[in-house]
Amino acid sequence: MAAPLTAHELIAKHRPTLDQALEAIRTRAYWSPHPEHPKAYGEHGSLDAAAGKAAFDAVLGTRLDLDQPGTDDWVGGEISPYGIELGVTYPHADLDVLLPAMKAGQAAWRDAGPEARAAVCLEIVQRISDRTHEFAHAVMHTSGQAFMMAFQAGGPHAQDRGLEAVAYAYTEQTRTPEAAEWSKPQGKRDPLNLTKTFTAVPRGIGLVIGCNTFPTWNGYPGLFASLATGNAVLVKPHPRAVLPLALTVQVAREVLAEAGFDPNLVALAAERPGEGIAKTLATRPEIRIVDYTGSTAFGDWLETNARQAQVYTEKAGVNTVFVESTDDYQGMLANLAFSLSLYSGQMCTTPQNLLIPREGIGTDQGHKSYDEVTADLARAVDGLLGDDARANALLGAIVNPDVKARLEAAAGLGEVALASREIANPEFPDAVVRTPVIVKLDAAKPDDEAAYTSECFGPVSFAVAVDSAADAVELLRRTIREHGAMTVGAYTTDPEVARAIEEACLEEAAQLSLNLTGGVYVNQTAAFSDFHGSGGNPAANAALTDGAYVANRFRVVEVRRQA
Repeated sequence: MAAPLTAHELIAKHRPTLDQALEAIRTRAYWSPHPEHPKAYGEHGSLDAAAGKAAFDAVLGTRLDLDQPGTDDWVGGEISPYGIELGVTYPHADLDVLLPAMKAGQAAWRDAGPEARAAVCLEIVQRISDRTHEFAHAVMHTSGQAFMMAFQAGGPHAQDRGLEAVAYAYTEQTRTPEAAEWSKPQGKRDPLNLTKTFTAVPRGIGLVIGCNTFPTWNGYPGLFASLATGNAVLVKPHPRAVLPLALTVQVAREVLAEAGFDPNLVALAAERPGEGIAKTLATRPEIRIVDYTGSTAFGDWLETNARQAQVYTEKAGVNTVFVESTDDYQGMLANLAFSLSLYSGQMCTTPQNLLIPREGIGTDQGHKSYDEVTADLARAVDGLLGDDARANALLGAIVNPDVKARLEAAAGLGEVALASREIANPEFPDAVVRTPVIVKLDAAKPDDEAAYTSECFGPVSFAVAVDSAADAVELLRRTIREHGAMTVGAYTTDPEVARAIEEACLEEAAQLSLNLTGGVYVNQTAAFSDFHGSGGNPAANAALTDGAYVANRFRVVEVRRQA
């Protein structure tokens, strides 16, 4: 094992990566320091596939002791969506002991400055990257993602989002110089001279409330944005997805201690079954920042009740794709089929409503009626998932019983264009794997509106017949305004229609993808280039990641001295 590096040595090691990240967020060009392919790991201290799987297996059934203060019990109970019990137990915290211990290290962390904090954060990210194979299994068996998705989204893509947050944090903290000499001329009198210093000071303890489906991808932006801006961070994982974030906390504590900082700057708050400590934590006076991904109801509760904290929420939305016309019909169908199927639709960016003119659409293969489009899309999904091995690799497992119940209930909402079917997973016989369902609805029928204007999280999509492009744009606009959207997609060859859709998305602050027919999908976003959410509609009050996401996690305090 290499000798621990001081903060100064970490700056020298990671400054080139930080500079590249700063350039990437400036240009919005593609860049990532974290390989997406599993075979890229195994050298320079990183774990290869076999070593990563062995590391994951070794932690199963053990007590994950983080050596953090205030531990009064050991809790666990995670069961993989693939049917295996993880058997890992985690420290349960006495908050009256843990929270003061976390605050104790903030002064030294603050005084270290933005560059040192960034370097320490980048070392944490690098060590997590070295263990990507291990983390992939942890994400897979807590979220239900298929292995390759867990590897990529839970590994390099999540690490990119963490690094991106560090880059924004560094940018915002260094807008103001650390010191300035101030001299005001006084005519014939001597000038007025002051020496001024400016220090970025943390708000307090940041709370990260983790989600079940993307524990690292959604957890890392808030964790690293708060840590890089000088705040201690308490991580409260979802009870079904503790392991990936517990391992993250373990790495962070090791790096902080080795670099000469208090490891209690990052700690874990695991909970007993049914304890529900998120509300208690979020309203404690020590908690000054809250990051949350999950249901609209609890996100709204946090925004209303965690009044002492700066609250960042990613909640629910009704994502819409408008299909008006296309010059690549097969490419459109293939792209939509993949978007609807990936991770069984259990993504906050998955399309739910497909708005299709009842008179049909123009395509490079001639006019297609509403019924033809829905039937062809159903065949595209069936073709994509026709092979069970391929289906398992794309769908993963249903993450919890609530998703399964919504899927089963959806078939009763209208005419079924594509029925869901069960897929057997030979490696994990107890996994619940289901293909998507597509249900036909009609915007002209008031009884259908309740279905397509409510989020139905999971592998459920509604093919909604609309009268015209103008009606579709108006429905899109109203849906975003009233219910929010993380993503909007559209297919059109008409510049005027495209402009109307774009204008609606600009006015309602929704991220738009136009005419995607290749290997980029509406439910994917790339760190350093794409914004995840906008913070401008009800689906989320923040964007991952921009300056606004980090700038209010610290304040600048000025000290003036007579020169």
